[in-house]
Amino acid sequence: MSRAESRAGEADGRGAGVRAGEPDGAPGRRLAPQTTGVTPEGAPPAAAGAVPPAAVAAGAGRPLWSLGIFRSELVTTFRRWRTLTLLGVLASVPALIGIAIRIETADGGPVGDGGGQGPAFFTQITNNGLFLVFAALAATLPVFLPMAVGVVAGDAIAGEANSGTLRYLLVAPAGRTRLLLAKYTAALAFCLAATLAVAVSALAAGALLFPVGDVTTISGTRISFGEGLLRALLIALLVAASLTGLAALGLFVSTLTGSGVAAMATTVGLVVTAQILNTIPQLDAVHPYLFPHYWLSFADVLREPVLWDDVLRNLGLQGVYTAVFGSAAWARFTTKDITA
Repeated sequence: MSRAESRAGEADGRGAGVRAGEPDGAPGRRLAPQTTGVTPEGAPPAAAGAVPPAAVAAGAGRPLWSLGIFRSELVTTFRRWRTLTLLGVLASVPALIGIAIRIETADGGPVGDGGGQGPAFFTQITNNGLFLVFAALAATLPVFLPMAVGVVAGDAIAGEANSGTLRYLLVAPAGRTRLLLAKYTAALAFCLAATLAVAVSALAAGALLFPVGDVTTISGTRISFGEGLLRALLIALLVAASLTGLAALGLFVSTLTGSGVAAMATTVGLVVTAQILNTIPQLDAVHPYLFPHYWLSFADVLREPVLWDDVLRNLGLQGVYTAVFGSAAWARFTTKDITA
């Protein structure tokens, strides 16, 4: 089966879930005749991207949000081999880090260059396996996690257009706004799933390879292992929230092109560009406005007491990016001429 046929089959299943007007127990019907732009009465073809009047009437009075279309998009996103592969790769990173540190310290030496000065969190892993969670999130957040989110968000709309199923989905009738909300919510769900994949894998690897116990915070105080787990969960949620602005940016890029590969490459390219700009000292005035600037602020959760300033700045910045690029994606998608 070709990729286009596979995506068309997914669209058919999702369309059946939101189709209105069928009698109870009636099998789902493909709406391919309507997608040609010719009405049953033989009226002239509709303008490109126009939704047939019957679909508009069927969609009238439906609420803006529908759990059905969200559930459909969620299932479609997480059953793709690409998504499962990304989650698998992300989950393997903490295990590889833990194994590498275990081998390096097998002779009792410190992590790093032998002087005991390893990267933040890494020097504590051998003393407490829980620190592998913090180290893995710190290692994957700058590159691996945003690249995975960029792939999923960038392909959300452009991938459907590229495979020729986007117009079919809109005829279903899903409605452009509801479909866009479902796509973004599915992207947010992937942000959470990807972050939890890293955190859970790191916790398991840390517990298997190293001792676990009370946690020594960055401030030098000790907290119980249970409180350390709660802070690890909070940090994972903060990391997932840090990716929401990028998801909105990727969704906007996805509405600008009909090529899924181009949208994914552009989104990932923007991540790399923002990361490079964030390291240039001459651009200090711009740094606070770049979406990755406060990503590593989650480290302040491991202080006693917790320092919330940069954490809240990060959440506020992600909210601004979500509002700006989410609105831009909506404005573009609701006025776009859909021909595929």
